[in-house]
Amino acid sequence: MKYSPIQNFINGSFVNASTTKTLDVISPLDGNHLSTVPMSSSKDLDDAVKAAKAAFPAWSKTPIKERVQVFFRYKTLLEKHLKELAELCSEENGKTYGESVAEIEKCIELTEFATSLPQLITGEVLEVSKGVECRTEHVALGVVASIVPFNFPSMVPNWTLPNAIALGNCMIMKPSEKVPLSCGRLAELLKEAGLPDGVFNVVHGDTEIVNAICDHPNIEAVSFVGSTKVAKIVYQRSTQNLKRCLALGGAKNHLMVLPDAKEDMTAANVVASMSGCAGQRCMAASAMIGVGNVDHIIAKICDEAKKIEPGKNLGAVINKESQQRIEAYITQAEKDGAKILVDGRNAKVAGKENGTYVGPTVIDFVTPQMSVATEEIFGPVISIMRTNTVDEALVIENANPYGNAASVFTQNGGMARYIIDRASAGMIGVNVGVPVPREPFSFGGWNESKFGVGDITGKSSIEFWTKLKKSTTKWNAESGVNWMS
Repeated sequence: MKYSPIQNFINGSFVNASTTKTLDVISPLDGNHLSTVPMSSSKDLDDAVKAAKAAFPAWSKTPIKERVQVFFRYKTLLEKHLKELAELCSEENGKTYGESVAEIEKCIELTEFATSLPQLITGEVLEVSKGVECRTEHVALGVVASIVPFNFPSMVPNWTLPNAIALGNCMIMKPSEKVPLSCGRLAELLKEAGLPDGVFNVVHGDTEIVNAICDHPNIEAVSFVGSTKVAKIVYQRSTQNLKRCLALGGAKNHLMVLPDAKEDMTAANVVASMSGCAGQRCMAASAMIGVGNVDHIIAKICDEAKKIEPGKNLGAVINKESQQRIEAYITQAEKDGAKILVDGRNAKVAGKENGTYVGPTVIDFVTPQMSVATEEIFGPVISIMRTNTVDEALVIENANPYGNAASVFTQNGGMARYIIDRASAGMIGVNVGVPVPREPFSFGGWNESKFGVGDITGKSSIEFWTKLKKSTTKWNAESGVNWMS
C-alpha cells in the first residue's frame, strides 16, 4: 500500500472514522493498491457538521474582501503543487498526466473566479421614495454539502468549494470512495492558505453518508454530481427535507456532422471529445449523427482514433467493472447489427497488465433504438447514426432524455444557428467537441442532466450558495408619508 490509510478531515485535522469498515483504493493505471478509505458513519458526519456550524458565525461575518484572500493564497498553492496534484489525480483516477495537468489548471481558473466575487455581489441600493432607501445583499446559507464523483477528483470539488466558501458558507465534502486521495490534499492546501478550522471538512463513505447528508437537519444545501439515477434520488431526498439541491446527472451528447464540415478539424475534435479522460466525462461525445454523405469525415475519424493508444495518450477507465460494462456495450452493438470500425476491446498495456483499459472505439450504422445510442456508456466509444436531413438529426437529439451538451460541425453559419435554436441541451458547440463554458460563464445542462435551479459554476452559482436580504430604511421624518413610505 503506497499511502497511509485515508482519514476524514474535520475541524482542521485528519481524524479516524468511527467505523472500521474500509474499501481498498486501487489505481486503474496498473492495479496497484494505493490506500484504504473509511466507510464513515452518520456520527462522523455529525462531527463534521458540528465543526462547520461552530465555524460559521465568525466566517460568515468576515468581510468577503478578507475571505477571498484565502483563495488568492490557495490559487498560488495550486500553482506551486500543480505537478504533485496532477500525478495524484492520474494515479487514482487513471487519466493521462496531461489530462490531469489540465484538470488542475481548471481548478486554478475556478479559484481565480472565486477571488472576483467581491466585485460580483455588491448588491443594489436605490432611493425608492423621498427619504426611503431599499437595499439588497447576498447572505451565506450556513452549512452546505458537496457530493462529488470519481471522474474529476480535483476539478469537480473546485466547482463548488471556492465559490461556496468565499460566499461565507462552511462546507462538508463527500468524495467518491474510488478517488479519495485528492480531496485530502486539497484540504491540506486550504488549511495552509489560512482557511479557519471547521470551514471545510471532508467525510469519506458510501451510500450511508450520502443519505445522511440529504437528511441532516443542519445542512442547508446540497450539490451533487454523478449519474442521473442517483442525482434524482439525491434531489428528491434533499428537497423533501426542505434543502436546496442542485444535482447534475448523466449525459448522451450528440455531435451533428454536416457534409461541409472541415474534415481534419472535425475528425480531431470528435476523437478528442470521445476519448479524452477515457470518455469518462459528462461532456464527452457519445453519439454522432452524420447528416447526408459524411463518409469522408468518418474515414478521417477512424484514422484519428487509431492514433489514440491506451497507456500513451489514452488513460484507463476507473475499474474492472467499468471496463467490462463498456466492452459489453460494444459487443451488444455488434450483435444488434452495427459495424465496429475501430475496436477497443481487450486492450492491454505492456508493463501494466493489471490496468483497466478500453481502446478508442468507433461504431457505425447504429440505429436510434440500440443501447449504444440511448444509454450513457462512459467510455472512449462513439456511436454513429446517419440521417438525410438536419431535421431528422434534431429529432434524434431531441428524443434523448439527457440535455448536457450538443455540437454541430459545419461551415454554414445559418445552419449552425438553426441547430443552436432547436437542440435540447444546456451547452451547445459549433465546431467544438467539448463545449464547456469558461468562467465566468456557468456549467449546467438541461432535462435529465440537471435537477434544480441555476448552474453549479460561474455567476449563476451565486444564487444557489446565498440568499438575498432586503432592507428598507427611513430616517428623515420630515420627508412625510405616502403609500410608498
